[in-house]
Amino acid sequence: MPGKLGVTSTIRKSMLRNLASDLLWYGKIETTLARAKELRPYVEKIITLAVNSYTDTTSKTVTVKDAKGKEVTKKVFSDGAKKLSARRKIMTLVHDIPDAQQPGEKNADYKARVKGIKHPLIEKVFNEIAPKYAERAEKLGQGGGYTRIYHLNNRRGDDAEMAIIELVD
Repeated sequence: MPGKLGVTSTIRKSMLRNLASDLLWYGKIETTLARAKELRPYVEKIITLAVNSYTDTTSKTVTVKDAKGKEVTKKVFSDGAKKLSARRKIMTLVHDIPDAQQPGEKNADYKARVKGIKHPLIEKVFNEIAPKYAERAEKLGQGGGYTRIYHLNNRRGDDAEMAIIELVD
């Protein structure tokens, strides 16, 4: 029996994951107004999770042997408990989007750019989106309000109300 958005709950959850992934990756998507309204709180919760935990990192000094056999001390950064928990929660809420090769980019350059990045969308959320909105929240003195919905004309064919949902600058 169809529920919200005219589909079953499993299909709706999968649809929201896809829409949220695309919105976080591209910053703006065009969809129906009903889907945009359903997507807004879903994405806002993801961004709030990231904003509240993106600074939680730990560092420790480790001695490793380099290629010549000399021992070198290295500082290694890792996620703290709060950030790790938020990262895992966000990974359940979105699909991971692989980073695409840019037009005109050589294979060697592409491989060097994506080396060591296992989850590009999650990295983007924590390294680009969360700091931007944390700074915005500090400046404005409020959290939330990370998305904006613009109403468009109705779609030809089925006359569905269309909208653009985007991340606020």
